[in-house]
Amino acid sequence: MISQELWIYLLVDKTEVFRMFMSFIAMVDRQFSQTVKVVQSDNGTEFKCLLDYFSATGILFQTSCVGTPQQNGRVERKHKHILNVGRVLRFQANLPIYFWGESVLAAAHLINCTPSPLLHNKTPFEILFGTPPSYAAIHTFGCLSFAHDKKSKGDKFASRSRKCVFLGYSFGKKGWKLFDLDTKELFVSRDVKFIEDVFPFGNSGAVNIIPENIVPTVNVEIDSDFADFVDDDADLPNPQAQTQNPNLIQPEPQAHQYQVPHFDADLDLGLREGGSAHTEASSSTLSPGPEVVPTVGLDSLGLDNTSNGQSAPMGKGMRDKFPSVLLRDFVTHTVVAESPSPATPSPQHPSGTPYPIAHYINCDNFSVHYRKFLAAIISSNDPKSFKEVMKDVGWQKSMHEEIRALEENGTWTLEPLPKGKRALGSQWVYRTKYFSNDDIERLKSRLVVLGNHQEAGIDYHETFSPVAKMTTVRAFLAIATSKNWELHQMDVHNAFLHGDLEEEVYMKLPPGFERSDPNLVCRLRKSLYGLKQAPRCWFAKLVTALKGYGFLQSYSDYSLFTYTKGNVQINVLVYVDDLIISGNDSAALKTFKAYLSDCFKMKDLGVLKYFLGIEVARSSAGLFLCQRKYTLDIVSEAGLLGAKPCGFPIEHNHRLGLANGKLLSNPESYRRLVGRLIYLAVTRPDLAYSVHILSQVM
Repeated sequence: MISQELWIYLLVDKTEVFRMFMSFIAMVDRQFSQTVKVVQSDNGTEFKCLLDYFSATGILFQTSCVGTPQQNGRVERKHKHILNVGRVLRFQANLPIYFWGESVLAAAHLINCTPSPLLHNKTPFEILFGTPPSYAAIHTFGCLSFAHDKKSKGDKFASRSRKCVFLGYSFGKKGWKLFDLDTKELFVSRDVKFIEDVFPFGNSGAVNIIPENIVPTVNVEIDSDFADFVDDDADLPNPQAQTQNPNLIQPEPQAHQYQVPHFDADLDLGLREGGSAHTEASSSTLSPGPEVVPTVGLDSLGLDNTSNGQSAPMGKGMRDKFPSVLLRDFVTHTVVAESPSPATPSPQHPSGTPYPIAHYINCDNFSVHYRKFLAAIISSNDPKSFKEVMKDVGWQKSMHEEIRALEENGTWTLEPLPKGKRALGSQWVYRTKYFSNDDIERLKSRLVVLGNHQEAGIDYHETFSPVAKMTTVRAFLAIATSKNWELHQMDVHNAFLHGDLEEEVYMKLPPGFERSDPNLVCRLRKSLYGLKQAPRCWFAKLVTALKGYGFLQSYSDYSLFTYTKGNVQINVLVYVDDLIISGNDSAALKTFKAYLSDCFKMKDLGVLKYFLGIEVARSSAGLFLCQRKYTLDIVSEAGLLGAKPCGFPIEHNHRLGLANGKLLSNPESYRRLVGRLIYLAVTRPDLAYSVHILSQVM
């Protein structure tokens, strides 16, 4: 019968492999009269020091093929088993990462004392030693404990106990491993009282119990006398388990102190006699099949494999299926309403489509105020062409204001076009700007140069300008939310006009605005939207202003700026002319925004609600990011507002069919659609596979 007994050796580094392996060989020979015949592992270089020994003793050394861990599957499964239990123990006690070694050793102890269906509901310890293990010594890992303190130095009013954290079981001693919360020592004691339901490191203020630069030390303490407050030996670790061969082996250091060592895995040592029964011993002991993991805290992670105290059924196809945890922090589906939501009444559809989009949009979780904001941005229909704008007086006024601002800023001078030069074209772009309370802030008309006709070395030189990474945006919002900081948004009016243009660039007169002399063109004196170098000129101007205020620029993302002065902290994230500002002091934020308004013509958009096409809703639970309007724009542009919805975007392992017909006459529309879907994946990671497939035929 297979024992599955588990031994773990903690190594400071891989140079200790030879010494530890020889110690293990001696222990197996002395305690069990067995010899190691086969060692199986991956291709780790730590075993090179043992090759001569294997050859001299006749031990077979087998390795799995490179990139084929399934050939060493039992070790890999056991390794996962150990780490799963070790993580659960550490998470339950909220221990710092410094105690990962103690967590792994305690996990091995519990695994060796846990009955397994593969062993006919016996424990590995019982199979190996022929007697059931004692459970009297098992206590809640990481709980509060008090050890008898004999070092009171005669002070009758000094404490007689040491406040500690229970960190597992010591080998070769009748005692428990404890960590003193006051002296930061790791020691062994037999006189201990356990408070099983209290976890010192679980307290909110306990995170600073151990500074990050301190590594716990070990002091070995063997009590000679029995303290009065310990009733009997029933609570001590099983003497037989500790003297014959413990549930786990950790060689004790000769010195009184040592650093928490490195955990080395992937040893597979088979003890065999006559080709029959054998014992697996390693840092990742082999297991021939599924394991019953101890259920200490596993229910909180969704890993409990038992029901009503009965073992889960085993065999192919019987394993419980769990959803992937990779996307657990994302909203990856839309709640489909059986009928239109009362908050979002369905509009009339003369076409009579059976799947109106309004039936599949639900705003019930948003406040009434935020629904108004969503309705405002979704219902807005910005004009697409100059011809369309000329029918609206409001947009005409907006264009006149833009031209007036450009002329007042000295953006250009009217000059005849020199010989050998050419003038770039221009066009208008229209956007409706909103306040955070869903009121229209203004109709924004922006004149854009057709910079795609610029020539390198003539019309521009350096062009690079950083923009915020989307991962930085998410981290920025996450930090502000976790610290309950305010989030504001500001926009720079005609931001690119603040940059000074060094190159000689000419532009045709804007559409709709003409002069009596048809030979006149605009020589640009300031950078303008659409020029390849415009973002660089503007960003340099903004960086100068922020650094002048005392901000530091991040080297991980050059668009991120941080300001710290005393207890005041302010973070600024820049995406071209849009700024997100967060901080812990309202007065300091107000002062900083006033400073920006003095440097540039700024617009304070209030609380962050809409940024880069991403809608931001905030509540006491946190931030909710959504690209609802952006998604509806994509669906509307594709003409699929009445299409039948699907529960998932695409089948896994989908393969596109081969098309032998003519190529698309206008492939730009397809490329544009794929590009928009790539940006949609910012809040919809479940579309990643679909976008991956579509991007293969660009």
